[in-house]
Amino acid sequence: MDIFVQQIINGLVLGSMYALVALGYTMVYGIISLINFAHGEVLMVGAMVSWSVVTALADSGLPGW
Repeated sequence: MDIFVQQIINGLVLGSMYALVALGYTMVYGIISLINFAHGEVLMVGAMVSWSVVTALADSGLPGW
């Protein structure tokens, strides 16, 4: 049951990330009628920074990977 709850939380977090990027696309397109694809790059930079922090702190004993 614990795995099921964790997978529900993982799905909600991933879905909210997708929704946030889609909301950014929609707002920019609604205002200037052009699609700005820089949102994906910002999301990828955030993912790479968080991955770097997690791997740098892996040996510190903090919970995580």
